[in-house]
Amino acid sequence: MKRENDQIEDKEDMEIIRAYERGEFVPVRNQKKFRKIARQAAVNHLKKDSRINIRMSGATLDKLKRVAADEGLPYQTYIASLLYKIANGRMINK
Repeated sequence: MKRENDQIEDKEDMEIIRAYERGEFVPVRNQKKFRKIARQAAVNHLKKDSRINIRMSGATLDKLKRVAADEGLPYQTYIASLLYKIANGRMINK
């Protein structure tokens, strides 16, 4: 179920889409309760409750800021997304 301009970046996403298209997903019995649990899990997962300080060269930071600007993101958000991908084994070398 791919819409125009959507990009599917990894095999796991593709497998989920294929499983959906094959009708392998079934509705949850108590959707209202499940949505509440899922919503709270998402809030907990996305909560930014830790801070870090790192030192890097000005040149590296400038490059990161340029790439983030090209992506349309604030540079701190961009760096956080890179770290998240690395921590979750989703960083792809090109």
